[in-house]
Amino acid sequence: MPQFYIGPAGWSYEDWEGIVYPLRKGAGFHPLSYLATYVNFIEINSTFYRQPTVSLSLAWLRRIAHVPDFLLAVKLYQIFTHERKDFTQKDVDEFKLGIEPLRAKERLAAILIQFPWSFYLNSANLDYLVNLFRLFSGYPLAVEVRHASWNREEFFALLREYEVAFCNIDQPVIDRSLKPTAIATRPDFAYVRLHGRNYRDWFREDAGRDERYNYLYSQEELEEWVGRIKKLAIATEKVYIITNNHFRGQALANALQLRNLLTGEKLKIPPLLLEKYPFLAEISQEAIGQASLFDEAEKSEKEQAEKERYKK
Repeated sequence: MPQFYIGPAGWSYEDWEGIVYPLRKGAGFHPLSYLATYVNFIEINSTFYRQPTVSLSLAWLRRIAHVPDFLLAVKLYQIFTHERKDFTQKDVDEFKLGIEPLRAKERLAAILIQFPWSFYLNSANLDYLVNLFRLFSGYPLAVEVRHASWNREEFFALLREYEVAFCNIDQPVIDRSLKPTAIATRPDFAYVRLHGRNYRDWFREDAGRDERYNYLYSQEELEEWVGRIKKLAIATEKVYIITNNHFRGQALANALQLRNLLTGEKLKIPPLLLEKYPFLAEISQEAIGQASLFDEAEKSEKEQAEKERYKK
């Protein structure tokens, strides 16, 4: 039976207030704990912007303690993927130490090594990648490249040699952008990231983060990925799936849809998210109960009307 781990990239979004998260929160509310009751996987974005720390990792572990099978992926610090210069062994050791509690408690799904579109295949970049794989050898690694030049069997063979998962992505396919794939290069897990298809803003220089990732996948578009994900599940034990179209909770809505499409199970849906995206009622556990209550109320009204009619 394939294992699917599906969830959004990150949780710290102001525009999720009142859509994903309640405006009035109880004592001790934390977004990670809240999301862990609805999904089984989240990718941590903050580690891309700053080095993780042991104290932060321990705090994340406390937030997910109530869900034993919940997993976290962490994005590698940007000094390794976007700056790509002047980092030291100390930087490598600091990142490893920061995530050690996650690994020790078996909550670490993968380290995601995400490169920008401008990182294309040439000998220098290939050598750089191999060096990075060696520096983080022994950790569950997944690499995301966005340029189509990497779509070569020789590259996939290299990933298999170094036990690195290839990240299959969905993005606006413009110029030499990588198209959707279903490539598995590790036997234990495959990785998928869905960024949305906002063609208008994806490469627009003055577009902000929210604009680039403002996209809601349709049912038909998600079904395209179901086929690819099931193909990956044949080749691997687990498939990690991240929805990165985060604006206004769209990532969570699509993550829940995908889980339903892959497993057929009815799901718990955050109440405000259901209000914002009513199409989620079709996959909601609550929808069955609500329909039953509605039917009972309607039946009661009809019976009462019949009684009143016979009284006359």
